[in-house]
Amino acid sequence: MSASPTQADPPIDDDEKRLAELGYRQELRRKWSGFSNFAISFSIISILAGCFTTFGQAWMNGGPVAISWGWPLISIFILIIGFCMSELVSAYPTAGGIYWWAARMGKPVHGWFTGWLNLVGLVAVTASVDYGCATFLSLVLDAYSSWDSTNLKLTFLLFVIILAAHVAINIFGHRIIDVLQNVSVWWHVVGAAAVVLILVFVPEKHQSLEFVFTQRFNNSGYSDATYWFLVLPFGFLLTQYTITGFDACAHVSEETKGASMAAAKGLWQSIFYSAIGGWILLLAFLFAATDVEAITKANGFSGAIFQTALSAGFFKAVVLISTIGQFFCGMSCVTSMSRMTYAFSRDRAVPGWRSWSKVDRNGTPVNAIVGAAIAGLVLTLPALYTSPTGAPTAFYAVVSVAVIGLYLAFLIPIYLRLRMGDRFVPGPWTLGAKYKVLGWIAVIEIAVVSIYFIMPFTPTAIPGNEGFTWTAVNYAPIAILVVIGGAALWWAVSARHWFKGPIRTIDETPAEGMAKAAE
Repeated sequence: MSASPTQADPPIDDDEKRLAELGYRQELRRKWSGFSNFAISFSIISILAGCFTTFGQAWMNGGPVAISWGWPLISIFILIIGFCMSELVSAYPTAGGIYWWAARMGKPVHGWFTGWLNLVGLVAVTASVDYGCATFLSLVLDAYSSWDSTNLKLTFLLFVIILAAHVAINIFGHRIIDVLQNVSVWWHVVGAAAVVLILVFVPEKHQSLEFVFTQRFNNSGYSDATYWFLVLPFGFLLTQYTITGFDACAHVSEETKGASMAAAKGLWQSIFYSAIGGWILLLAFLFAATDVEAITKANGFSGAIFQTALSAGFFKAVVLISTIGQFFCGMSCVTSMSRMTYAFSRDRAVPGWRSWSKVDRNGTPVNAIVGAAIAGLVLTLPALYTSPTGAPTAFYAVVSVAVIGLYLAFLIPIYLRLRMGDRFVPGPWTLGAKYKVLGWIAVIEIAVVSIYFIMPFTPTAIPGNEGFTWTAVNYAPIAILVVIGGAALWWAVSARHWFKGPIRTIDETPAEGMAKAAE
């Protein structure tokens, strides 16, 4: 005979119950609101970061049309990818995110490679954001002092300091990190609006509509005959890189209240609002880009637009707004990266997993935060060397690693969901029958962009070509191959014998425990 639960029995929390059903004990503190969940992805996407730091890639490879038309076009494809992932996070709200989804819908090998791709992508996106922040902080220091913003060693030093600051905030600021994410959203909204207003009202003259929407540039070194199928797609890296990292909504889902709905909404909404805000911001850049020669000479660096179009005071204001926004972005990146490191290690897939899967008394994965940050620092070491063209080739390579790693990791669970068909059990947020069309669009888009972003961005990066130099090489494919090759070798030699996917950390759900106690 069973007894009814007494009034003293604690209520079963729906989030904790769902997490237990997925096999995990609630270890991270669940105190994030739905807005905070949205905020972390919105901050990582950061139009104050990607739009400013990778503007030159589109300017040099395609010109204004790569931005004015390329941004909204690619944004639509990314939003479709986001819709597919929102359905998955609604069904499986775990910190492991896309790695967990792949293992659940496929086999352990799917989870294994998804996890490693996602991990290297998150490490790279963190490194690229913090290095971009260091570049802009150099401009700020240069504007206010005798600091040399062209000195790569000084810029790298700032990068190390910024990365260390983000590690410290994530470790010691556990009580306020969600509040800082919320502040970051409003900084991005108000800051981006301020930059747009400055670029609209301060410059004495602006470019024409014809220039913004029809002008094409090819400064890649490749033949103009390759413009539409090679050069222009290189310029799409601006959009594909800026609007990424939105899987953070999944990685912090174990810390989010009402995660099955809140994380799903936060994911697609962070893409949607960033796409709109980013397009407005970039159009303001283009209309203010009146000194084309100076901007091109600076390899399309967005700072050249502000220097040539604005007075010294307004130039400082724009750069400072962007730098602070990038700092918030990097902070959020470290949070997402560390949660993925923690979750993947919790399932024993990372060397030294015992250390990386530990949390301190505050529920913070300290070792995962430090270890992943160090990996990002190592990945960025080539930025100490100057490219022969003066372009930030090493930075764009890290950016490419981030895009390829993250989006290939997204591709695997989206494809597996397509393969499952009606066997997939959706959560409260679902695409319904539309998952088939949207899923295949997402898979094809990711496959195409991944091919483009491992290609050499300039002929001097191709071995055997005249003027070839290693400092011009896009080392993204090398980094990706090292990770994938290492993961494949480890899988073949050892992991396939013992890695079975996600490991349960709880033997029974809260409901089952209460039922037993009531018997």
